Amino acid sequence: MNDTIIPLRTLVDKWLAPTGASPAHVVHTGRMALTRARYVRLEGTISSGALSIVFFRHAKGCWDVFPPVAQAPAMCTRFF
Repeated sequence: MNDTIIPLRTLVDKWLAPTGASPAHVVHTGRMALTRARYVRLEGTISSGALSIVFFRHAKGCWDVFPPVAQAPAMCTRFF
């Protein structure tokens, strides 16, 4: 598994490609109710129009467009 942590700034540059003429703006920040994971909603303009993306921070400190999965209790049994 790739353990490289990509900063939020790099993801914003990749997805929204902000420039001086069309910057990306932070619209909302907060925490998810169940997992308490942080999220940031950004808006920007791309060639086809306006775009809004929500980035979620995962437990290892990386940011992604997919929310982290809540850890649920699990039980495993093994027969010897």
